[in-house]
Amino acid sequence: MNKLFLLLVASLLAGSVAYAQTTEELAAMKAEKSAELGLLEADLATLSGKVAALKAEVTSLTDQLTPYPRWKKGILGNVGVNFSTFNDWLLREQPNTSAVNIGFATTVFANGDYKKAFWRNSLNLSLGWLKFEDKDNPDDNNNFRVAADAFNITSLYGRKLSDKWAISTLGEYRTSILEGRFNEPGYLDLGMGATWTPITDLVVVIHPVNYNFVFSSGAYDFKSSLGAKVVADYTRQIVKGFAWKSNLSAFMSYEGSDLSNWTWVNSFSTAVKGIGVGLDIGLRNNKQEALAATRSDNPLQSYWILGLSYAISK
Repeated sequence: MNKLFLLLVASLLAGSVAYAQTTEELAAMKAEKSAELGLLEADLATLSGKVAALKAEVTSLTDQLTPYPRWKKGILGNVGVNFSTFNDWLLREQPNTSAVNIGFATTVFANGDYKKAFWRNSLNLSLGWLKFEDKDNPDDNNNFRVAADAFNITSLYGRKLSDKWAISTLGEYRTSILEGRFNEPGYLDLGMGATWTPITDLVVVIHPVNYNFVFSSGAYDFKSSLGAKVVADYTRQIVKGFAWKSNLSAFMSYEGSDLSNWTWVNSFSTAVKGIGVGLDIGLRNNKQEALAATRSDNPLQSYWILGLSYAISK
């Protein structure tokens, strides 16, 4: 019995010694690996700094080798077509109908970068037609009717004060072009002030001196006025294959909010080799247009086009 007890105690002591040795070895290995890791991390930080510096030098050399003026031109667009037909669909008030909806939106741009100046030009056009036919009504108007109609052309010129700020002048013209609506009404903004480019993808125009000319020969007496103009244009590829372009143009009249107006257009597109799916959304607010349409309120005007997108640039 005593021998068995002594054997058990000896086994426990041997196990404890072996465990202590194993723990000490593991601790030593950990210290060694930690020291090695620290050296590698220091080397990595040094190499990362060198890589960043070399990238900056390459970018600088590329910039010096690229001659002025530097032009970037392109076309972005979205085409949407929708067809629908109902035959004896009794849940509808008109059970036999057909409809066609066609939408088209495009942006053409030409942006020039000079050593001490820039010149940014763009043209936006959004058109849409809707055809609805009630087959049971012989007097139904089944012709295409205009559903969307917006034309905008902008030219911004600036003299650079720094990498982010410039003294600038802006000309912007907006109207409709279908059904005899060209320049009925038409809006022309001419102004000057400053342009801020905080990042490559964002351009903000701040013009405290801007005159908003309004042209119309219709019954409603549109009024021109002096005010401030703010334009913000943002273009960004959110992730590979998905791009977002946003443009806000706002005029704030010094004579009151009834003469102010703003337009905000957002374009989203997925593109593979220039072709993909696109969504254009336009919002607009203009009290004078509401009054001309004999509306007592000032509704938020909107349109959207979903369809095939395309992009061509160089």
